[in-house]
Amino acid sequence: MIRLGSLAGYPFDGPRLLAGWTPPPVAAVYAIMYKPEPEKENYAVIYVGHADDLSAQRFPFQHPRAACWIQRAGSKWKVYVCSFEVPGGTRAHREQIARELTAVYRPSCNERQYDHAWKDEWIGEYSAAPTTAPVTRRGPDQRPG
Repeated sequence: MIRLGSLAGYPFDGPRLLAGWTPPPVAAVYAIMYKPEPEKENYAVIYVGHADDLSAQRFPFQHPRAACWIQRAGSKWKVYVCSFEVPGGTRAHREQIARELTAVYRPSCNERQYDHAWKDEWIGEYSAAPTTAPVTRRGPDQRPG
């Protein structure tokens, strides 16, 4: 299991060599990776996607972005995959996770990139100031009316 994503991350299954992988017919988010330093167990994320059915994604190497994966890794024998079936997740959940991972890792083989951005007009200005003050002024023995 590897952890990808923000905060605690997402528990992905893998990584496993893409060339020997038979994708299951499940809805999932997936990441394509390679090892920049083959002697170490560190992986670089080069593509993030999601699918309603992984078996329909034309893995291992008929996927539209497979040529980019192979070029980036240096060989089809150096391309790895991991996947995450979102418990109770819908297509919208998978899309959001894929966007988040794309914003965090900036995978070079994704044609579309997303920014990690915050705009005040979305829900207000962010403040790191403590918010421990009571909502209303009342003593400890007073109950809301």
